Amino acid sequence: MVRIKPFRGVRPPKESAAEGAARPYDVLNSAEAKAEATERSLLHIIKPEIDFDPIADEHSQEVYDRAVENFRTWREKGWLVQDDEEHYYIYAQTMNGRTQYGLAMCCHFEDYLSGAIKKHELTRPDKEEDRMIHVRNQKANIEPVFFAYPDNEEIDRIVAEVVNSNEADYDFTAADGFGHHMWVIRDKAVNDRLTEIFAGIPALYVADGHHRTAAAARVGQECREKNPTHTGEEEYCYFLAVTFPASHLRIIDYNRVVKDLNGMTPDELVEALRKNFEVEKRGAETYTPAALHNFAMYLDGEWYSLTAKPGTYDDTDPIGVLDVTVLSNLVLDELLDFKDLRTSKRIDFVGGIRGLGELRKRVDSGEMAVAFALYPVSMQQLIDIADTGNIMPPKTTWFEPKLRSGVVIHSFEE
Repeated sequence: MVRIKPFRGVRPPKESAAEGAARPYDVLNSAEAKAEATERSLLHIIKPEIDFDPIADEHSQEVYDRAVENFRTWREKGWLVQDDEEHYYIYAQTMNGRTQYGLAMCCHFEDYLSGAIKKHELTRPDKEEDRMIHVRNQKANIEPVFFAYPDNEEIDRIVAEVVNSNEADYDFTAADGFGHHMWVIRDKAVNDRLTEIFAGIPALYVADGHHRTAAAARVGQECREKNPTHTGEEEYCYFLAVTFPASHLRIIDYNRVVKDLNGMTPDELVEALRKNFEVEKRGAETYTPAALHNFAMYLDGEWYSLTAKPGTYDDTDPIGVLDVTVLSNLVLDELLDFKDLRTSKRIDFVGGIRGLGELRKRVDSGEMAVAFALYPVSMQQLIDIADTGNIMPPKTTWFEPKLRSGVVIHSFEE
């Protein structure tokens, strides 16, 4: 069972919500952030290295200090204002005409430690430490993490009633064309009922934001250890998440581009692939994987369909069934000699939101030698892996649209 609570959100006035909201810290580099940031953009708080000329080291003390200063300044100027009462917030996103509805809430760090909040990825210590410093210094969760919960009909009804009977507090379309909409749930009885319902939900699932989740949990532990009268209900015990019904979410493909062919010629690679795959040349027209265990490869100006042969994968194993596992084992390891995808400089990962044309571009430019496109992982596969305590291979899932940072913030400052 999970513990959640409403909170006094820190958020922008309605008229500046679109300007203040920003893409997450980890989806754009410092130069992109500096070019994108307007005066009130939250990028000044989540990527404050952009305030220096030249851009400063994002891990330097002056940058961490500037983040705290900017967060304080934004509140002093009224660019961010804290609600007087605790609420849950409906945060909806529209992409390609389809809208998914989530709830902004506070989750308890002990649920992450106990496994009631389930993960499917490993975290990198350096990234976890960086996010932890930000949370500790700000005494706030500036950016929400992205969770999923098992579908629940009563929650669906509550969300629909609020949305259908109230004007959205925020309603804007970002520069990328994705819509963002938020409603504050002001009825205390409704907020109380949501808390009760979630108390009966067995688990939440980290969809996106493993490093921020781990960092928030570590800060909660730190605060607990420093407080001799700790009760478990202090505000620092909770961190910010936007949690969606699992059926609302779609995972898009996360593809691979490789710098070299491990000494092989293109023809030799194609011939070597025939051992474990049915290989079909598709020509110059872009080929998109059609089903699980079918891959697209772009090599030497040509697209190929690669279909893994029966017996080369294990559909009864939550990890063995994944196409990232099949590709890693049968191609990247066996043929191209990759041993650690997380550290190798010979490979890069491309989110499917960029389209397969990005794969063609990077190979045709000569930067990369070959590209592989994968069929997307399903939410059920993610849940199966998390439920069995397994960990997905690196760079398996890509969720889109991303949550905008700055729509609502959770502060645990006393």
